[in-house]
Amino acid sequence: MLVALVLVAAASFAAAAILPWTLQLPPSAHIHLALAVGVMPLIFGAMVHFVPVLTRSASPHAGVKPIPLLASAAGALAVFSFAAANQIYYFAALLALAVAAIFSGWIIKRATAPLAKPHPCLHWYLAAIFCLMLALAAVMAMAVWPEQRLALKRLHLHLNTLGFIGLTAIATLQVLLPTAAGRPDPLAASRLRLDLKWALGGTLLTAVGAAWFNPLSWLGAFLWTVPLFHLGKAWFALYSREIRQLHGAAPSLAAALAGFAAALVFGALHAGGILKTTDTAHAFILAFLFPLVTGAASQLLPVWARPGPQNTWHIHIRQRLGFAGGLRGTLFVGGGLLLGIGWRGGWLLAMAALAAFLLQLAVTARTMLNRDSAD
Repeated sequence: MLVALVLVAAASFAAAAILPWTLQLPPSAHIHLALAVGVMPLIFGAMVHFVPVLTRSASPHAGVKPIPLLASAAGALAVFSFAAANQIYYFAALLALAVAAIFSGWIIKRATAPLAKPHPCLHWYLAAIFCLMLALAAVMAMAVWPEQRLALKRLHLHLNTLGFIGLTAIATLQVLLPTAAGRPDPLAASRLRLDLKWALGGTLLTAVGAAWFNPLSWLGAFLWTVPLFHLGKAWFALYSREIRQLHGAAPSLAAALAGFAAALVFGALHAGGILKTTDTAHAFILAFLFPLVTGAASQLLPVWARPGPQNTWHIHIRQRLGFAGGLRGTLFVGGGLLLGIGWRGGWLLAMAALAAFLLQLAVTARTMLNRDSAD
């Protein structure tokens, strides 16, 4: 299922990029196509995979595995609601809220099991789902608090982007890039343990500030710089050679970190009324999500397609998907930055990089699905 979720995410990214130029849809439709249909189910799917690893527990039971599919259904309903100009998004938010609550309960049960020794990354995941639940509750609140609709919309946006997606991604990057580089980061666990308070506090302050009191957004952005600085400093010291390569997952993942830092600044500028909501959201998707998902897919897709011991097949597929990963990440971040400041030509850079990755994915798919390929 994880392979399918990656393919759906890639397709939703492509559709979200193309639809504004072909159909007269509101920005909320294609933004939710990328975030709610593409990213949210993929995050849930990745967590289903990683939580047993982080808690040193057994594989998830059958009742948990449909969670990403239910998240996909909620995301699809949200997109349909905005495209068709109806209010089904309230039901979509309720469905996603129920899914998130059930899933968080499963994670807590795994984390508190007698034999569990959860990795600190797990606490970031729980904080991320907490932010998602608050974001979905904000949607429900719009029905009973219509005069605060704009404020709640901004709260929803920042809790989703910086909170649910941001916390999940930054935590995962700290264990994923060392894997891609082939060398461990000995301080990753302690860094995750110490920096969660800054990231979660920064997210909540930024979201509340965007909704009701702008100065809090700048304070929230400043708090977020603490874990980003710690992570960037560690990566520069440990992996400077790997992240400067033209090929591979590592440079793409490093580009995602740079894109997140840029999106954080854009979010604060949006909260202050300097940048438009749509431009800020597009910058987040292009500069952060695109290099993140393509880089993570380059590293993880071979493992998800063929679990078990790693061999030459996995190396070959990873090399194919990681080809020009550094260049692709640079184009994504550059395109996102240009679009964030309002220059539409930034789309061209990002779309060129996305089209190249989709082509690589299509060419590689036949080999990935052929489980009888020679090792």
